[in-house]
Amino acid sequence: MQAFRKSTLRSIVVSLVVAIALAGTAFSAEKKKPSSKKTAVVAPATSSVVAKVNGDPIMREELERALKFMLAQNPSKKELTAEEKKKAETAVLDQLISAELLYQAGKKLTVADIDNRVETQMKQGKAKFPSTEACDKALKASGLSEKDLKEFARKEIYINNLIEKEIASKVTVSDDQAKKFYDENIEKFKQPETVQASHILIGVDSKASAEEKSKAKEKAAALLNRAKAGDDFAALAKSDSTCPSAQQGGNLGFFAKGQMVPAFETAAFSLKPGEISDVVETQFGYHIIKVTDKKPAGTLPFADAKKEIVNYLKIQKIQQDITAFVDKLRKEGKIEIVNT
Repeated sequence: MQAFRKSTLRSIVVSLVVAIALAGTAFSAEKKKPSSKKTAVVAPATSSVVAKVNGDPIMREELERALKFMLAQNPSKKELTAEEKKKAETAVLDQLISAELLYQAGKKLTVADIDNRVETQMKQGKAKFPSTEACDKALKASGLSEKDLKEFARKEIYINNLIEKEIASKVTVSDDQAKKFYDENIEKFKQPETVQASHILIGVDSKASAEEKSKAKEKAAALLNRAKAGDDFAALAKSDSTCPSAQQGGNLGFFAKGQMVPAFETAAFSLKPGEISDVVETQFGYHIIKVTDKKPAGTLPFADAKKEIVNYLKIQKIQQDITAFVDKLRKEGKIEIVNT
């Protein structure tokens, strides 16, 4: 089955908070159809305000930081022309406005123990860094202060709460809707033949001498004899394999054709479950392969795919409802753009 992109409500919220803090908008994003309510454009101000959302300002610093982040997410993009930069800036500002509207709506709902939740989220974020110094360095490089991060965390919590209560909790997907999607996208659920295998690798450097290669092959042959004599294959992999999979007893999980180098693939797919290959040479060295299971090509039954389909459809609907909710907030609110 072509795996659906794993989506969660959390990932949607995180993307929104990125929009709040950094506005990671794609260059290819199509321009949205304009709202029926006009957005006011006012003369440039002497301050660094670039927009106001129901009176609350969005500062030039926020926009520049967000634009910088967006450009960093597109490293293959060459230096923008003045026109491209203007379009990118407009897209970023649009995201910041949407995020601010959601935040303002979220603040109208009660969030219990908000300060402690912010602190907990801050601690979790800092824990992802190997040290306090590394965290501080990353903050400095991003141009953010700890105060900024706390504000972003607060916004994330309010928006998360809003989406959960006002949108996600109201979204349902029926069995009929899931089955309809399955029937209309049956190709997505076709699975190729796969095998589950473990291996022992005696690695050889590409620049190794003939003597070094010969010794490695001899070691592999000796291990093969032990494996075929009944020694525990996983134990041999853990003690002698040079592949990172050694920690899992050499287990590589299930894989389809085209995922391994040709010689390895040919040997693995020729074996029956429980069988062990002869020594197989690849550019990585010498392998001993044991197939533990096989699955024939076929179509994943609806019963097995249902849970993933329901989750996928829910996420699609939540994303659509968020867009509709933001559009409603835009129509009801007052948005002023400073004509810079």
